[in-house]
Amino acid sequence: MIPGRRYLGGLSIRLTPLTDPDFRPFSRRIAWLAADDDGNPVGSAFLRLNSRTSHAHLAELELNVHPAERRRGIGSQLLGAVVAAARDHDVRTMLADARVDSPADRFLAHHGFTVGLTLIYARLRLADTDTAVLQSGPPGYRLVSWAGVVPDEWAQTFTDARAGMDDAPTGGIAYGDDAWDVERTRYAARVIEERGEHLGTVAAVDESTGAIVGFTELVVPGDGKGDAQHYGTAVLPAHRGHGLALWMKAEQIRQVRSSFPDLDGLLTDTVSTNAPMQLINQRLGYHSTHTDHRRTLEVCTY
Repeated sequence: MIPGRRYLGGLSIRLTPLTDPDFRPFSRRIAWLAADDDGNPVGSAFLRLNSRTSHAHLAELELNVHPAERRRGIGSQLLGAVVAAARDHDVRTMLADARVDSPADRFLAHHGFTVGLTLIYARLRLADTDTAVLQSGPPGYRLVSWAGVVPDEWAQTFTDARAGMDDAPTGGIAYGDDAWDVERTRYAARVIEERGEHLGTVAAVDESTGAIVGFTELVVPGDGKGDAQHYGTAVLPAHRGHGLALWMKAEQIRQVRSSFPDLDGLLTDTVSTNAPMQLINQRLGYHSTHTDHRRTLEVCTY
């Protein structure tokens, strides 16, 4: 038997570790390519490692096998290599998303992944939106907005408002603290700009203090076409119950329709237990497209 190869039911497979150029500010990926005797790619796996200390215990798995080559053990071989690497990098928990009841979902369940949370994906078709909805908001608040990096006058209070995400539902997944400072806030926006995409933010300001108490972010493709992606919506706990999230998202829809007339729709995802945000999305006209399981594997038990 040739070293470095696995023979699966007469099929010889070689796994090759790769250098992945997809390096991000707070994470990096390691990768593997599975190929047959003729060098034809039959599968791949990626493991995204977190560089932030508070998230270093988590890593995100992406694994693919060509449909014609499935059920031959290739996915299991790739997963074994990934788990070994995860241990080498002191990862405790691997995360993997899969469409509910899909072959990928069943593969993960077979290999010991459990459901940490369920994500509901939804889309808003901009042509169907009513731009007259919620032209005004609750008394005592006003909206501000900007494109790209946050202006200096709002940088600190906008960063502080990100604490509104701290109690977002996470199911059974222990993500750890996610601290933000102004430098990180600005850097995250610059990364989006460097990709050639457009970041738009709408924020709610408490007029009694002048502080931002809620925000919603949207990323539009560089050509202004196709679908834009929501990056987050949050309101600080003391200011919830006034309809700020609905007001901000409605204003964001009006702005994006005006600025990007060729844009088709907006995409969002919501944890299944976040009923308030689901109701907001339904009020605005979003329709569910599919549901994913975010599964977890405790590396030490594999």
